[in-house]
Amino acid sequence: MMETNSRVVVGEGTGQVVFSQKERLTLIAGPCQMESREHAFMMAGKLVELCRSLGLRLVYKSSFDKANRTSLSGKRGIGLEKAMEIFADLKREFGFPVLADIHTEEQCSQVAETVDILQIPAFLSRQTDLLVAAAKTGRTINVKKGQFLAPWDMKNVLAKFTMSGNPNVLLCERGASFGYNTLVSDMRSLPIMAALGAPVVFDATHSVQQPGGQGGSTGGQREFVETLARAAVAVGVAGVFVETHEDPDNAPSDGPNMVPLEAMPRLLEKLLAFDAIAKA
Repeated sequence: MMETNSRVVVGEGTGQVVFSQKERLTLIAGPCQMESREHAFMMAGKLVELCRSLGLRLVYKSSFDKANRTSLSGKRGIGLEKAMEIFADLKREFGFPVLADIHTEEQCSQVAETVDILQIPAFLSRQTDLLVAAAKTGRTINVKKGQFLAPWDMKNVLAKFTMSGNPNVLLCERGASFGYNTLVSDMRSLPIMAALGAPVVFDATHSVQQPGGQGGSTGGQREFVETLARAAVAVGVAGVFVETHEDPDNAPSDGPNMVPLEAMPRLLEKLLAFDAIAKA
């Protein structure tokens, strides 16, 4: 069986990023859902400016389709074709790698033509055919641990990628189901998954979700994003995943758990300080 890479490199040139438990933190950030070209460029520009000021490596994240909405009335996004055009233009303008969710086997090869990191949603983390199709693109994979899985169960998920010929895998913690409409983050999962040989990312914003908590949509407690992110970075992670928006309360999806854009500088400064101590 092919071994997993404990140091995953993504992108090229000045925009290249590294995911490693032993090196400086990398940020995955952006709005939950891609809303328009104008909005994507505005958000990307603000995040690039912020990350440059902090010396922080950035992967820009946004979803072209929110396929697992709570209800049929939920806004799903602008679609694959239009989003890929925008992602390509963002990469040309800013030079950073980009990340997007995939939901079907057919999407893997289409999205991989443009996107640098294919993300497997937590609900789909055991879907073998999807995982194999994603692995065969050769792109880096960020697989979110299912809310229903123990951290040691990710060994089998990881093996599906490596046995399909792709060692460039990130394991992402986003909380575990705890009763109804609630997730909890077990910080033990971070070193347990890191021991499997892959870099670990902590998803700070989805970890404060309250799935279905608003009846027809998902709720969240964004006031606890910093608490959990600080704890995870203090334990030691290769990257942190933070969804952000200039006006979360009016965002089309995941607003209750997204960090306001204006709060990002303070949050990232604190996380980098914890990261420096954890990796000293």
